[in-house]
Amino acid sequence: MAAVPPGRVVLSDRRTLRSWPVEVAPFLMSAFPVTQGWYAQVTGLRPSTARGDLLPVEGVSWWDAVRFCDALSRSEGLTPVYGLLADGDTADADRSADADGSAGPAGTFGQAGPAGTVTWDTAADGYRLPTEAEWEHACRAGTEGPRYGPLDEVAWYRGNSAGRIRPVGGRRPNAWGLHDMLGNVWDWCWDVYDAEVYGAYRVLRGGGWADEHWSCRASVRRRSHPSFRIDDVGFRVVRSVPPGP
Repeated sequence: MAAVPPGRVVLSDRRTLRSWPVEVAPFLMSAFPVTQGWYAQVTGLRPSTARGDLLPVEGVSWWDAVRFCDALSRSEGLTPVYGLLADGDTADADRSADADGSAGPAGTFGQAGPAGTVTWDTAADGYRLPTEAEWEHACRAGTEGPRYGPLDEVAWYRGNSAGRIRPVGGRRPNAWGLHDMLGNVWDWCWDVYDAEVYGAYRVLRGGGWADEHWSCRASVRRRSHPSFRIDDVGFRVVRSVPPGP
């Protein structure tokens, strides 16, 4: 896990021409996207189309990523961050929150959609998905341009991937030691993209191995339904840093 310092990031959306600043607290982020080997070790599953332990796991939905986070937390003796209530899934629904995503009791935040409800216990010390602001702040690593380095040096994309996913860590990391923040696979983020227009659709960031260069930029926002699975979407995990004494 790489340490990401606190900072401020300005998010923007091309569709609405809106921008908004977000203050980001320090956190830890996995230096690479979750690999197929790591995913199989934690879940016993290999959902990806391409096969290889060092390839990023793909073919995983947002719900799959959330479940992985809680399973990983339990495997390391940490408190799971999420409480889940999805279709046919009630075992983990042990924390409540307001269905509109506002703060619920005991420091929880909820998000609801057609597939069910998930709550985020902000006091838990386990693994979780990055927020969209955390992701962009981590990707930029103190830079202000569209990328943290020359595209061919930092990312696998349509122009250099030869039409296939690549092992993690094959391109230069950013200044904070994070690899594949651009290209290779899109990363699921926690956030709902635009509830009024797209309902439960979640944010995707970073671009993938099949994308053109314009999609592999720190500011690009995409979206998909939380049950969506495809061969260029994966995720990485983060942990909150506990407040000091």
